[in-house]
Amino acid sequence: MSEGWVKTCERILEQMRKMSEKRDKDRLDLIQSMRFSLYALHRSILGWLNWVNNPDIMVSFKREELEEMNKKLIGFIEEFIKYDIEVTEKGANKSVVAQQARRQAEERARRTPEDAFYI
Repeated sequence: MSEGWVKTCERILEQMRKMSEKRDKDRLDLIQSMRFSLYALHRSILGWLNWVNNPDIMVSFKREELEEMNKKLIGFIEEFIKYDIEVTEKGANKSVVAQQARRQAEERARRTPEDAFYI
């Protein structure tokens, strides 16, 4: 099983490399690349969870190895979550601006000549 997992991971990394090196990427290319990358991460996380939840596998690692894995994972995940926060805040701000613009356009469309008051 581990050999097949590693080979698949290598193919995934190669595909990600090809996507990142592609020239003249349009918006769809970028979205496809992000989607592929996130599914690759999801797959990897599921694999890690299978290992961590399997005492038969985890017992084979020394304490020092577990400490190193834990340290690396925490480092990766902290950086990912910080980036998640940054992008989420940026997206939320864009959403608020878009909602305000939409409301203003709807308000303008609802106004009738009777709503205008002239002196």
